[in-house]
Amino acid sequence: MSAPHLEAEQALVDAGAQYVIGVDEVGRGAIAGPVWVSAGVWNPGCGPVPEGLRDSKLIPEKRRGDIAQRAQQWLVAAASGRSEASAIDSDGIMAALGAAGARAVRQAWRSIGEPASAVVLLDGNQDWLSAHLPPGLSVVTRTKADLTAAAVSAASVIAKVSRDQVMIDADGHYPGYGFAGHKGYGSAAHREAIVRLGPCPLHRLTWISSLKDPAPSGLD
Repeated sequence: MSAPHLEAEQALVDAGAQYVIGVDEVGRGAIAGPVWVSAGVWNPGCGPVPEGLRDSKLIPEKRRGDIAQRAQQWLVAAASGRSEASAIDSDGIMAALGAAGARAVRQAWRSIGEPASAVVLLDGNQDWLSAHLPPGLSVVTRTKADLTAAAVSAASVIAKVSRDQVMIDADGHYPGYGFAGHKGYGSAAHREAIVRLGPCPLHRLTWISSLKDPAPSGLD
């Protein structure tokens, strides 16, 4: 598969944008832990795409940290936002995504002076972000932008590494679930642990309600 490039970003600049804010999420399909959104600010002064940059799913885990660091250095600015499991349960995944994305984009946008000439490039074909952003920030969706648009690829790696570390750290606070391995996704071992131990505060309770007879975990 070819490396991500800057054709989409350059097209937005040619249309009048001064900055492109690439946005991607991670954790949307997990059954535990936050949904995480990262935003990376690019402009033509950023220079060549960092070597090895890809969508985070295509980078071996042991290499992601280094590439995320280089991606962050390459961008003009980067920021992240998160919504916890409790917000996903109470508000739904789309609203939680929008809130997390708005935190990331607002912080990145403020760091460059809130220019009206910034455009958000969002991975996918669903715009879950616009309704949560202030006036003056337009959103362009692009299917598979995490694979093809370098600013979005950079955001995807930053998001993945950041969220993974949160779940690795959570393994020490809530032992027995295997968070360091599956990162909150619904593996068979993870589901078995929920049945055996009951849910912990990181679990999206509305997402695991079909599991049989979860016992109270006693964790808080």
